[in-house]
Amino acid sequence: MSAAHEQPDHLRRSLSNRHLQLIAIGGAIGTGLFMGSGKTISLAGPSVLLVYLIIGVMLFFVMRAMGELLLSNLEYKSFIDFTTDLLGPWAGFFCGWTYWFCWIVTAIADVVAIASYAQFWFPGLAPWGPALLWVLTLLVLNLTAVRLFGELEFWFALIKILAIGALIAIGFGMVAFGFTSPLGHRATLANLWSDGGLFPTGVDGFFAGFQLAVFAFVGVELVGTAAAETADPMRNLPKAINSIPVRIILFYVLALVVIMAVTPWRLVHPGRSPFVELFLLAGIPAAASLVNFVVLTSATSSANSGIFSTGRMLYGLAEENHAPRLFARLSQAAVPSKALVFSCLCLLAGATLVYVVPNVVTAFTLVTTLSAVLFIFVWSLILVAYIVYRRKRPQLHAVSTYKMPGGVLMCWVCLAFFAFVLWLLTLQADTRQALLASPVWFALLAIAYARKVRRGAKTPSPVGEEG
Repeated sequence: MSAAHEQPDHLRRSLSNRHLQLIAIGGAIGTGLFMGSGKTISLAGPSVLLVYLIIGVMLFFVMRAMGELLLSNLEYKSFIDFTTDLLGPWAGFFCGWTYWFCWIVTAIADVVAIASYAQFWFPGLAPWGPALLWVLTLLVLNLTAVRLFGELEFWFALIKILAIGALIAIGFGMVAFGFTSPLGHRATLANLWSDGGLFPTGVDGFFAGFQLAVFAFVGVELVGTAAAETADPMRNLPKAINSIPVRIILFYVLALVVIMAVTPWRLVHPGRSPFVELFLLAGIPAAASLVNFVVLTSATSSANSGIFSTGRMLYGLAEENHAPRLFARLSQAAVPSKALVFSCLCLLAGATLVYVVPNVVTAFTLVTTLSAVLFIFVWSLILVAYIVYRRKRPQLHAVSTYKMPGGVLMCWVCLAFFAFVLWLLTLQADTRQALLASPVWFALLAIAYARKVRRGAKTPSPVGEEG
């Protein structure tokens, strides 16, 4: 039997419930929680707890809408398929390419972060060295088999869970035993309301928290890109999505509660990881190295998810004739190898551009804000597709065993919330720059789609071909 004959023509359902659960957890716990929560606390004070809860609740409804849509037709491989089916080819084109770009941008931020975390242990190392090594390693592992990606994410997510679990346990232990810091501050839950109440920085500070916190949640929809490779999706997809609220309460809210209980919110340094600070207060001298390892793992996990997602998005786009057909070819391991290699080349090219920007922190803020804006676009398209699905396919909704709570009304509530977040991004100069840059991407997509439509009008599209 020839190699060509053995080449698979579809993705394999190799991801188990164990893999999907941890992929969903890994997506819900971003690097922003470990590194960005200090700045968010300094802006919003204890009201940051409400910020994370509100964003988490809204994204839970987005995930429920996505879940009902994916399970309404098991031929859907990801949200590209149902946006194309329900909204038209333009929506699949814009959604797929934007999601691909989302993860390229996010992975660029992660690669920059990986390089800086590696320099913690190897200060003399050129930053491009670990960045290149990490991307090539993750590419090789992703080319091997999808099950290996699942295993990698399982262990990456487990490390993050153990780190946050340790932080929560140590923090509550310090509160229970009345720990007093060298500066004379006692660990107590009263720190959450005794200094200015829940909203000590006012409404402005509360709103400012949303700008940073949204980026911490990007990747929560990752379970939707893994749908085509999930064993028993009717059982495993709902389990992964339903556990999102529990994860948000455990990993975000409890972690931030113990941080602000042990260290009064005004003393949380915006430029440092509050995780490191708490472990140092607890008398763990290796805290900086420990948290650096965890954050390095978190960034690697996010970069790994980015490589996986971009490959699957290009594969889906090629299947819909929205991208060159060569990206629809699978390797003998049933992975879209050409799409993965192309995405990694774009990722490395983008990472080199970040290094030529004089101020890396400014570049990082611009990159992460742009990523958040584009993710909001993708999440909004999922909600719009659900609204159209309810109008066009009422019979499928009627027989669905996984209906979205609140239905169409909650879709409109979530869309209004996303519009509110975009308005908030106009209030700060650095986030406003990234918001103003996002229309450039959509203009480029519109030009590319118009050219594609013109070409299609001249040359008959091979719609009848088998994939």
